[in-house]
Amino acid sequence: MRVKTTFCVLLIALLVSALVPGFTASLNQVSVTKPVKNVILLIPDGMSTDGVTLTRWYYGGKALNMDEMASGLVRTYSADAAIADSAPAGTAMATGYKSHTGYVGVLPDENTMPGLPPISPKDKKKPVASILEAAQLVGKATGLVATSEIMHATPADFSAHDPSRKNYDALSEQQVYQEIDVILGAGSKFFEAANRGDGENLLSVIKSNYKYITRPSELKTVTSGKLWGMFSDTSLAYEFDRSPEKEPSLAEMTKKAIELLSQDEDGFFLMVEGSKIDWAAHANDPIGIISDIRAFDDAVGVALQFAKADGNTLVIAATDHGNSGITIGSANTTNTYDKLPLSAFITPLQNAELTGEGLEKVLKADRANVTEVMAKYYGISDLTEEEIKAIKNTPNGSMNYTVGPMIGKRANIGFTTGGHTGGDVTLYVYAPSNVTQLTGTVENTDIAKYMAKAINVNLDEASQKLFVRAHQAFAAKGATVSYDKTDAKNPVVVVTKGSTVLRLPVNKNIAYVNGKAVTLDGVVVDSGDIYVPQSAVALIK
Repeated sequence: MRVKTTFCVLLIALLVSALVPGFTASLNQVSVTKPVKNVILLIPDGMSTDGVTLTRWYYGGKALNMDEMASGLVRTYSADAAIADSAPAGTAMATGYKSHTGYVGVLPDENTMPGLPPISPKDKKKPVASILEAAQLVGKATGLVATSEIMHATPADFSAHDPSRKNYDALSEQQVYQEIDVILGAGSKFFEAANRGDGENLLSVIKSNYKYITRPSELKTVTSGKLWGMFSDTSLAYEFDRSPEKEPSLAEMTKKAIELLSQDEDGFFLMVEGSKIDWAAHANDPIGIISDIRAFDDAVGVALQFAKADGNTLVIAATDHGNSGITIGSANTTNTYDKLPLSAFITPLQNAELTGEGLEKVLKADRANVTEVMAKYYGISDLTEEEIKAIKNTPNGSMNYTVGPMIGKRANIGFTTGGHTGGDVTLYVYAPSNVTQLTGTVENTDIAKYMAKAINVNLDEASQKLFVRAHQAFAAKGATVSYDKTDAKNPVVVVTKGSTVLRLPVNKNIAYVNGKAVTLDGVVVDSGDIYVPQSAVALIK
């Protein structure tokens, strides 16, 4: 009888684990004897396992900083697809909820993947709190670091809410008004009034609330307070192409962020993204992949060094999805894979000094020096006429897509796609003694839940505090709600009760009560319905 009962229990557990995404023995077994003070989450966007292996071999086989942290695998599918887009993949890691392709920080309109529960009609596209926002609510300092434009999908997933990752105006405005303590990255042009559909001069707002810097040398001058640094109009350069005088490395930005955030006695949450690993993978460019995996690993080293010295910091590194299907070995090695020396894969790559993006800058305007440049900077002296023509005809900004596959072919590196991939990815965790390390095969949503458990915050309670349906909440107080679209690009929610008029600009954390400004603890979000923080509702008596 005992054997039969035990078998039934095991069978039920297996069925539950198979049918209910997010059910993992490893997460349920995580023990937190005392909440940690700090969490650092590092995301190498689009990093596949073979890319990590290739990077390790490129540098002589020496262990990477990530290697000692490897603890499991992460399932990356989204609410509607087996292969995830960065927006829902990052949303899952930030909020604990899977979402729809293109959605940032909001619930999906439907769950179509096996095992996921249906979405209530009233919850479709509803904003949900990120781990960054939950950390803010308990008084922790917060930071974002990225090599992409800061309002790109992954950093936006932790700091903004919108059903479209392309809605840069809304995402960037929410970021500015989220009162994050440290933001370092790129994309300054998207914050300038002239380049925005809403005409908002967000750089002016940033400069009034932060120490704003644009050069690496200025990092050293900031030793305390709130910091916002953007070191390029668009994205930062790949590490192999980076000019140290113009742009800081990902490790340098990570170190400064930790230095500033760790001054908060309540602790901090920091998200760091190595953004352009993904971009190189899309281009099937092994040089760009190696360049920025190594740069990312250097940032992991900075985080690990701090965590080990601090003793009260959880460090997690995990990509949001794979990309490109990169393999060490290609169709060319089908019959020779076990006979080729390591040099057949690595030497052609080590001859390259720049990525395709960097290569574009040393080519003449008419591309007349293609042969010389490819020999000098890529070590390729056997270009075919077809390859020369392809390089000459490549549009500006797309050189990685042309020369990346050329060197990949010579290095016997295979690629299956120019898009994302759906396989599990590696989970890396360094946990202090008071927190059990997350292990096994976990859902991407488990990462958010693990971080929340580690710092003792409740993501659902944070959502309830930050995202209240405006019409219902104010109507319950006897107030009327209207939407002022006099300026269609800058709408305002207007709440009226008696002599009290409350104006709530969308994407901001500011309320105006009869003209007097009041700071809210979250931003007003329009994701098809209007959501406001509970602190805004409390302003109507």
